[in-house]
Amino acid sequence: MSELAADGIRVAVSLRVLKLSRQPYYRWRQQHVTPSELIEAHRANALFDAHRDDPEFGYRFLAGETETAGQRMCERTAWRICRDNHWWSVFGKKRGKNGKRPGPPVHDDLVKRNFTADHVDERWLTDITEHWTDQGKLYLCAIKDVFSGRIVGYSISDRMKARLAVNALVSAVAKRGDVAGCVVHSDRGSQFRAQSFVHALNHHRLVGSMGKVGAAGDNAAMESFFALLQKNVLNRRRWRTRDELRIAIVTWIERTYHRRRRQSRLGRLTPSSTRPS
Repeated sequence: MSELAADGIRVAVSLRVLKLSRQPYYRWRQQHVTPSELIEAHRANALFDAHRDDPEFGYRFLAGETETAGQRMCERTAWRICRDNHWWSVFGKKRGKNGKRPGPPVHDDLVKRNFTADHVDERWLTDITEHWTDQGKLYLCAIKDVFSGRIVGYSISDRMKARLAVNALVSAVAKRGDVAGCVVHSDRGSQFRAQSFVHALNHHRLVGSMGKVGAAGDNAAMESFFALLQKNVLNRRRWRTRDELRIAIVTWIERTYHRRRRQSRLGRLTPSSTRPS
């Protein structure tokens, strides 16, 4: 602005062209750094020093450390400054791969953590898990019926594409028959937001549902199944080939989980013996 004024262009003209107000501009000329900005800088310096000394501390502990250093602030302010500067605890939650965030939902959350149903094929849950073999990763997409706890459909592949989720859905519909109106709940993974998966839902007259970003509890009943799979199959040994792990997963689901694993919420029945109420 000063350079334009030196060239003979009036400040009022420059401000009008740039759509700026005169009073804020002249206040800034008198004092480039406002008192609030100066306070913010001192707080950020104190938080940075505390984070450097104790990188395992979260923002709540950092706020306590900065108070002893003479910079008192509320936890919300500490969180905002840490967020803006990407100062995270080394034990904090994992960030998305490659810095990518889940996209917007294509369905509303119709389940809202209510993992109950009065009939079979009333509410399904689905998700994808992965595990390493010596040949690379193997991916499993499973669909679980809330009422019976049965895995009504699943698909296994060496690639985590939308086709993995679509194949699991198609296999579930093929086994269960007419399931029109059933709610299919998932997270916001790209496979479940893909056009091919949404088209498959619409084709079979199923109703899509999605949880919130980063809220594992929104699909907790599905996560519990994957935890059992992890404990009973995936982590039991080292898997040399994908086919070896594929056979183990299918065997455990069909022979052990469905027919031998009794569940207290089912009255000590197995998923395969459960009948509609």
